Amino acid sequence: MNTDIIYCDHAAATPLDERVLMAMQPYFAEQFYNPSSPYAPAVRVRQAYRQAKHRLAMAIGGQADDIIMTAGATESINLIFGGVQGHVVTANIEHHAVLEAARRCDNFTTVAASSTGRVDPEAVARALRPDTVLVSIALANNELGTIQPLREIATVVQSERRRRAEAGESTPIYLHSDASQGVGQCDVTVARLGVDALTLNAGKIYGPKQVGLLWLAHHVRLDPLIVGGGQERGLRSGTENVAGAVGFAKALELAQAHRKSEVQRLASLRDTMQRVICAAIPQAIVSGDLQHRLAGHLHIAFPGVDAERLLFILETKGVLVATGSACAANKGTRSHVLTAIGLSPEVADGSVRISLGRLSTEENCHQAAEYIIAAAQQEYQRTGGYL
Repeated sequence: MNTDIIYCDHAAATPLDERVLMAMQPYFAEQFYNPSSPYAPAVRVRQAYRQAKHRLAMAIGGQADDIIMTAGATESINLIFGGVQGHVVTANIEHHAVLEAARRCDNFTTVAASSTGRVDPEAVARALRPDTVLVSIALANNELGTIQPLREIATVVQSERRRRAEAGESTPIYLHSDASQGVGQCDVTVARLGVDALTLNAGKIYGPKQVGLLWLAHHVRLDPLIVGGGQERGLRSGTENVAGAVGFAKALELAQAHRKSEVQRLASLRDTMQRVICAAIPQAIVSGDLQHRLAGHLHIAFPGVDAERLLFILETKGVLVATGSACAANKGTRSHVLTAIGLSPEVADGSVRISLGRLSTEENCHQAAEYIIAAAQQEYQRTGGYL
């Protein structure tokens, strides 16, 4: 990593951990064999792949046979949405991958989040219909960092499942969560979350990009999106990405092993940055649920400032932050998340997302805060705004 850069966008991407790269290395060239081939070297590669899936399953409290490896979280989300037939329920602040997948279903309902980005379990209950087959709520919002009451939402779904069973109704209902942003900072044990399906993304936890998984409980039945040789229980055909699975397993184990200490460290750094910035810029507005948010997330707005200009100024100083999700920034549109929680255009357009991670230190976070303050003050002075 360039030492001149202060990276504050861990929510968008994380660098590959050297220990993860070392674990993957043999499967790029030396152990290149197709896991489906019958000879001994290929069988050993197949065993390594199975072991990687077992390790991934152990990390979330599942079983290897319940894990479908994919090319990232977006594919996992498309698999769960595309594999069911019926009404789906999701939230209006979900990632584009979820919302776009929902729009391709026959019918769907979006539940409005609160002004802090929290989804009310009672609102989910009201959105359910007799033909609802899927509820999908992210564990944590990728822009605000707001952590959702997933356990309570799971109770709602389980209650509806019992009602259907007692009424003799055969329509299944599943709870899915995209935990890509929450993994590494939240408990992702599937039993404690109460989910029927879980999406994870290696690229968010210092693992390889374009590697993800979809965990499915035994009772979940899906139609495949990709057909062919029948790999991954027939749900995701194609030659297995052995190096990716091995790297993902190593990355997830490392993230889980250091989760509690890392959460404490990141929360301390974030809180200090928030305090320093808000003291210097009194009109700054922190968005999201301050009691339920990811330790590394700070979503802060400077009303009246153009966040895109702010990002440009900060980049000249070597500070990399975001205006929201990388997807929204790439489209050049105002964040649907900020619109959904009711932020005015003035506030939304002046918002930046600071997301901390392993590259964050007390020193570079202090330096980043000083640069952010200076950039905001410069813009207020340039536009004649208030301080």
